[in-house]
Amino acid sequence: MNAPRAWLIWTIGVLAYLVAVAQRTSFGVSGLEATERFHASAAAISFFTVLQLLVYAGLQIPVGLLVDRFGSRAMIASGAVLMGLGQLQLAYADAVPAGVLGRVLVGAGDAMTFVSVIRLVPIWFAPARVPLVTQLTGMSGQLGQLISVVPFALVLHSAGWNTAFLALSSLSALAVVLVLALLRDVPPGHPPRESGQGLRATGVTLARAWKQPGTRLGLWCHFTVQFSGNVFAMSWGYPFLVSAQGLNAATVSALMGLFVVTSILVGPLFGTFVARHPMRRSAMVLLITAAIALAWAAVLLLPGKAPLWLLALLVIALAIGGPGSMIGFDFARTFNPSHRIGTATGIVNVGGFVAALLTIYLVGVILDVLHTSGFSGGELYGLAPFRIALSVQFLFLLVGTVLILMSRRKVRRQMAAQGVHVPPLLVSLANQRRRRVELRRERLAKQKSSTP
Repeated sequence: MNAPRAWLIWTIGVLAYLVAVAQRTSFGVSGLEATERFHASAAAISFFTVLQLLVYAGLQIPVGLLVDRFGSRAMIASGAVLMGLGQLQLAYADAVPAGVLGRVLVGAGDAMTFVSVIRLVPIWFAPARVPLVTQLTGMSGQLGQLISVVPFALVLHSAGWNTAFLALSSLSALAVVLVLALLRDVPPGHPPRESGQGLRATGVTLARAWKQPGTRLGLWCHFTVQFSGNVFAMSWGYPFLVSAQGLNAATVSALMGLFVVTSILVGPLFGTFVARHPMRRSAMVLLITAAIALAWAAVLLLPGKAPLWLLALLVIALAIGGPGSMIGFDFARTFNPSHRIGTATGIVNVGGFVAALLTIYLVGVILDVLHTSGFSGGELYGLAPFRIALSVQFLFLLVGTVLILMSRRKVRRQMAAQGVHVPPLLVSLANQRRRRVELRRERLAKQKSSTP
């Protein structure tokens, strides 16, 4: 395996993923314009993103099976084609059904990209590098969100709807060309991919991946820490900050930029942590969950509008959830054989997006109910209704935490049966502290003995 070649392959895959993230998050920036263009209610606008995420989540397991069978190159190129067609459709849509069709195509193409890119990492890189490169993949892909919140938003507001979405469609065309020209599935000399397996064998692969407790632990980790950031970035963050918190477009763009920058900076730190402390991955996920819950509680319970510094802290907490969710894929990698990684990764990737689509839809429904009942005082996206609607996130955070703890217990029982015992975190910290003290004493004793 040639290291420069590996990084070239990874770069092409990441560029395709970056474009996919830009396509995925573009509608969140254009939510207010979409309300006017389609003359739609909050629930109808949320349905655009909900259906997109439903398609995305529903295709994760089939895509995982397909990428194990056909390889990453074919799947990434096919996904880019679908996303380009989806944005082209949305550029000329002037009614809700036509717009929804465009987002469905975007969701289908997006579904094919990330799992396919992640599958390249353990094939092209040494095992010791995989956790860090996985984090770098997620981190680099988040630059796509920066495309949607800065240049796309500027084009949308200056040149209009059609031009903005046509520009995004052209990005997908570029991705198709680069992937077909430069990306390869395996290094030279790598064993060829197995020939297509039958339906029964495919079912066995899927069942074995699901029965592995480590796969389910990865799924619930992804479910819990990823969804809130998606809800914020893909749908309700922009209306909440502009209409409910009264921020101008430039400040909101800066906060969305902070979201992306935080994800980029934190990703390598998590990759290093996972590589050094693989037995403490779930503890890190639970810590991130607590930070997200506390940040939302502070913003939603504060009387009146939140100060800018508190909103920035909320954005930082939500952004950390993105790299944190990548830990789920590390569970899929370490608890499944290589021929099953795509399938297991697809299962894990369902989690956060299912939670996100349910939350996005429920927030839209609650906003409409409060508006119809008169609670909102005629202001659909007011602060008071948003406080109630966004509180539904706490339910998903609680459910996810419980399921993480249950799955972790099963994983640790399995590891104990194999002779690997994971001490409680407090015991482990106490042991580490005791070892540091002993090492310090030994160094002092050596210094004293060497002193004449």
